[in-house]
Amino acid sequence: MFFFFVGGLEQQVIQVLKSGLGRCINCNSRADLVEYEKVLKLFFVPVWRWPGKEHLMHCKNCKLFFPQDLSFPPPKIDSSSAPVSEALRCRFCDRLVEPEFRFCPFCGSAI
Repeated sequence: MFFFFVGGLEQQVIQVLKSGLGRCINCNSRADLVEYEKVLKLFFVPVWRWPGKEHLMHCKNCKLFFPQDLSFPPPKIDSSSAPVSEALRCRFCDRLVEPEFRFCPFCGSAI
């Protein structure tokens, strides 16, 4: 007799508390301060949910959860240099890109 078991534990965002509060430690894109919950799934069906202990930072780009004290500070944007810096940044991963590039060398999206 064989018993086949498929299950897992994952974290899901309940509510965004502050948007764009820091930078992701993995991909350097913007990260939000969120309230989250842990979910136990059996055969891809949520069975049990319980709240997380503390608020975490969550990156929408790479789906990473990490503590707020590990986050990089958000970038400071001067109002005089904002149009120039936005033209040289990828809109998806928010990294600096050379002006002659048509595609982002980091995430591959069109600029």
